[in-house]
Amino acid sequence: MDFLTLAKTRYSCRKLTDRPVSEEQIHAILQAGLAAPTACNNQPFKIWVMTSEEALAKVKSACKQPFIQPCPVVFVIGGDPKTAWVRDYDGKNFADVDASIVETHLLLEIADLGLATTWIGHFDPEKLCELFPDMNGYSLTALFAVGYPAEDASPAMAHTRCRSEYELIKRY
Repeated sequence: MDFLTLAKTRYSCRKLTDRPVSEEQIHAILQAGLAAPTACNNQPFKIWVMTSEEALAKVKSACKQPFIQPCPVVFVIGGDPKTAWVRDYDGKNFADVDASIVETHLLLEIADLGLATTWIGHFDPEKLCELFPDMNGYSLTALFAVGYPAEDASPAMAHTRCRSEYELIKRY
C-alpha cells in the first residue's frame, strides 16, 4: 500500500484481540522507530517494550482511562531532555519533538504490519517512573497498546472529521 493510503486508513483502534504479536513484528516496529529522524541525530529517546504479564499489569495500573483489553504488547516511549538538541534562539528542547517523530514511525509501521494501536496519552508518567525506575529522567510522551484488531473494531466517529484545508494550510 502506498504511504498516503496507509496514513489515511490507519485509525486509533481501541478493541484488540489477545492474539500474540510475534517477535519478528516487534523487531520490525522497533526498527521503524530507530529509523526515525531526530534533531542533529541525537536520538534522545528510549522505547520500553512491555510483553510480560507483570509489566503489562504495571503499565495498565498507570493508565487513567480504560486500558485496551486484552493487549499482548505495550510500547512506552520517552524523550531524554538531557541529550536532546536545544534550539539556541529560544532554548526549545527537542526531546518531546524527537520522541513524537519516533512514535509516528512506530504507529505507521504497526499499521503497515496489519496490527492496530491507539496513541495513549492519558496515563500517569510519575507512577510509571515509580514502577519502572529506569524511566526516570525521561519525558514519557506516549503508550501504544498493540495487537490485532478485533473483528468488530472500527474507527471512532471523529476519525474522518477534519477541519478544512483553508483553516489548516496557509500559503505565501
